[in-house]
Amino acid sequence: MSWNISAWSIRNPVPTIVLFLVLTIAGVVSFFGLSIDENPNIDIPYVVVTITQSGAAPTELETQVTRKVEDAVAGIGNIKHIRSTVKDGSSATTIEFILGTNTDRAVNDVRDALTKIRAALPRSIDEPIVRRIESAGGPIMGYSVESTRRSTVELSWLVDNEISRALLSVPGVSRVSRHGGVSREVRIDLNPNRLQAMGITADQVNTQVRALNIDLPGGRGNVGRSEQAIRTLGSAPTIAQLRATQIILPGGRHARLDTLGTVSDGTSEQRQLAFLDGKPGVGFEIARATGSNLVDVEQGVQAKIRELKQTLSDDIDIRLSWTLGDYVRENYDASIEALLLGAGLAVVVIWLFLRDWRSTFIAGLAMPLSAIPTFAVMKIAGFTLNNMTLLALSLVIGILVDDAIVEIENIVRHIGMGKRPFEASLEAADEIGLAVVATTMTIVAVFVPVAFMGGIEGQYYRQFGLTVAAAVLFSLVVARMVTPLMAAYLMKPLPEEAGKGWLVRAYDTILIWALRHRALTLLVAGGFFAMSVGLLTQVPTSLIGAVNNNDSVLSIELPPGSSLADTRRVVEQAMVIIRARPEVVRLEATVGTPDAGGKVNEARFYITLKSRSERKLTKQQVEEAVRPALNRIPGARFSFSGGSWDGTKTLQIVLMGDSPGVLEQTARDLTDRMRGIEGLIDVSSSAAILRPELLVKPDFERAADQGVSVEAIARTALIGTLGDIDANLAKFNLSDRQINIRVQLDPAFRGNLNTIENLQVTGKDGRLVPLKAVADVEVGSGAAQIDRYDRARQVTVGANLAPDLDLGPAIARVRELNVLRNLPAGVREQLTGDAESQRDIFNGFGSTIAIAVLLIYAVLVLLFGGFLQPLTIMMSLPLSLGGAVIGLLAFDKSLGLYALIGIIMLMGLVTKNAILLVEYCLMAMKEGQPRHEAIMSAGEARMRPILMTTIAMIAGMVPIALEIGAGSETRSPMAVAVVGGLMTSTLLTLVVVPVVFTYIDDLGQWLGKITVRDRAQPGVAPAPSQQE
Repeated sequence: MSWNISAWSIRNPVPTIVLFLVLTIAGVVSFFGLSIDENPNIDIPYVVVTITQSGAAPTELETQVTRKVEDAVAGIGNIKHIRSTVKDGSSATTIEFILGTNTDRAVNDVRDALTKIRAALPRSIDEPIVRRIESAGGPIMGYSVESTRRSTVELSWLVDNEISRALLSVPGVSRVSRHGGVSREVRIDLNPNRLQAMGITADQVNTQVRALNIDLPGGRGNVGRSEQAIRTLGSAPTIAQLRATQIILPGGRHARLDTLGTVSDGTSEQRQLAFLDGKPGVGFEIARATGSNLVDVEQGVQAKIRELKQTLSDDIDIRLSWTLGDYVRENYDASIEALLLGAGLAVVVIWLFLRDWRSTFIAGLAMPLSAIPTFAVMKIAGFTLNNMTLLALSLVIGILVDDAIVEIENIVRHIGMGKRPFEASLEAADEIGLAVVATTMTIVAVFVPVAFMGGIEGQYYRQFGLTVAAAVLFSLVVARMVTPLMAAYLMKPLPEEAGKGWLVRAYDTILIWALRHRALTLLVAGGFFAMSVGLLTQVPTSLIGAVNNNDSVLSIELPPGSSLADTRRVVEQAMVIIRARPEVVRLEATVGTPDAGGKVNEARFYITLKSRSERKLTKQQVEEAVRPALNRIPGARFSFSGGSWDGTKTLQIVLMGDSPGVLEQTARDLTDRMRGIEGLIDVSSSAAILRPELLVKPDFERAADQGVSVEAIARTALIGTLGDIDANLAKFNLSDRQINIRVQLDPAFRGNLNTIENLQVTGKDGRLVPLKAVADVEVGSGAAQIDRYDRARQVTVGANLAPDLDLGPAIARVRELNVLRNLPAGVREQLTGDAESQRDIFNGFGSTIAIAVLLIYAVLVLLFGGFLQPLTIMMSLPLSLGGAVIGLLAFDKSLGLYALIGIIMLMGLVTKNAILLVEYCLMAMKEGQPRHEAIMSAGEARMRPILMTTIAMIAGMVPIALEIGAGSETRSPMAVAVVGGLMTSTLLTLVVVPVVFTYIDDLGQWLGKITVRDRAQPGVAPAPSQQE
């Protein structure tokens, strides 16, 4: 006799009660210990190689540095993609490794590869920096720093020194980036006329300042009876003494430094600005480390800022500009609210069917008893309360009560037969056991493959799939142990059921007709499935859909060559337009970037909107409202990012090729054609508009005559206009730090082409010759930025989408363009961005669905002990598609990530309903009932639990479908798909599955006869037949 866990729990209630008390306490403690986050942490192995060379143009860096780096690292194993961005003075190569690669080893491999080619790289570059990407995504929050008494220089140093050092001590903070402000710097602005009169070059002055203004160790002495260290102190202790530094001139003469130009304690050249709510200032942003928790980091930063404020003077005010934490908390609160509301609606549904508070309480208790222990599993597994785990709990809230509903409904039915609650609980639990186990295991079989999808998507869904599986398994344990136990001791005898209700009688009539017209019933079901497949092609596809959060990012780009002042004027006009919107709470703008290749013709706005409940317009509608006014600002291009903080657009078409001219012309043609497609907005190309350049072209014959090298010409131009690279600059000692001493021409002279042409170069015998004597200085143009992908030139054409256009249809329209269908020789397209993610996710889910179908069948075969009748259950799977498709079309939802999750969920739910019917039919036939009576009995006995579980699941999905709370607009397609699919598939399952069962049973009997006949051969005893 097999062991029955339900009967054991009923007869031994104490162990079961103790077990679930322990699980519940562990779950509650774990819940309060779980961190809140936006998304699961995904560790993608990236290694970045950054090389800077002051003054180098992108085309030079690409040839002399970037290509050599790419070729060097290409031979390293496990590389997936190599991406490079080359800007003025900076080359950054990002190597993406295959998931699972040890990042530390990858960093070492890249360093080794660079060591081998170091001698082949230009001598004037800064030492290559190799690092892993430690930050998880973009910045998570921003602050502004203001003071009534302190200068911008002092505030900048405060951010760079005290604030940054304090915040980097917060666990999870990987980077603090200052925006706006300037760095303190000693400036030596040389007068070219005086240099020429004195017979000395700017490069020579720079070399002498470096050589004279330095402290060096000088050995060791033994004066007297002690030992002394010898130091040579050449650094000027004050600016006045630095001005008095004697510069050696040709012919043995010398002159004070300040006679050659102006020496001042000033600031570096300003390449960036920051504004908060229209006022200029200094700001900083915080990025979190990979593996850290967004909300934990945000709260740690805010706590550290509060500590800092206690130590700073009263005139300094550090204000929060924006934070992603607000939306994450809103999303969390909304998810918990939707979960609780769904659970409450499910309990109401149970009561409406059973009309008994005891049975309703017992069934409803299954939800907390299943969900709460799941938190303990999440804690042990290192999960967080993020979008995916909260989605998992919201999705299964209706399922958690399913097993308990089936158990309690069967117990109530047995009590209605006149049995005592104790006896009814024993018999009903034993009768329904196989069905409950089978339904739960099919749900697990559906979602476990989701947890083990490959690629980045697999890491993203791992927490989702395992959370669902854990919760459903707990619900099985509750249904088999707690529900019958409580029913046995809490339920009261009920009056015997008086005949069939009207719903059962109506169902009997429909089922009898279907069994009499089996072929026609299957034809109707087949037609419905065919219609579903046809309608599926009409459902627009997307990745996630527009998110109506409180944060918007606006990028501004002016033509290359625009100055910082030009960009500031445009930004100030845009700020007036944006701040006029009543939905805007805070506005931060950054102009330019602080890195070596920073562009002063670009700016970015971080716009914080009121919460969803406080504004009437969605984020997308607010963006559309300001777009016309922004586009009227002349000389600038505006684009809102497609939900990305790095400005990435929703639709990206990447073109690759080795011929820059052909590639850029193709990109321009594609850009022009895409601008004609309705629904595409902010269309732009990374094929840079050529920026103005001054080209110094050495005349090799004249240069040789004068004894001037190309390197000397280049250094003359570099030192004269920009100053030496930072690593080579002399340093001025302050009490708390060193600052750069920059030698260059006075900015007033840099605007004159004649001055640049007359810069002095040292020739043979030490004689000075003007630059124009050995080179031609011309006005030309060149690329402002070069992008490369997998060791080839790349141009990205990007666009955002209007609110009424989804990603799938947008991609289809773009691919219909002739320019893409007939790409020139040597140009190829590379899928990237959201389009690549959508393709990977759809492919991944396609494979996952196939694996889930096989696992469901395997589970059913093992549980039912045969291969045929599980086919009856599998035939119910296609019935789930039609309602989901109709729901998505009716409510104008797209087929994307969340809708696919809903469809996978439907597979498990439809299978569950079919299991309840088939299992009862087989049980009744085993007890001797004819097939027709068994089918009718199964329909009458299982209709109520099927309807109850279906309606309870629909009730659990209603809050999500109605888009209640933050982030619900992205999850609503999932709920719509589930609700629509359940409404149609449940009705079809109750009618079609019994008809399919008869055909499969006929097939089983026919195969049984053939088997018996084949075995009945001479000398072989026939085996007894076994009915499937």
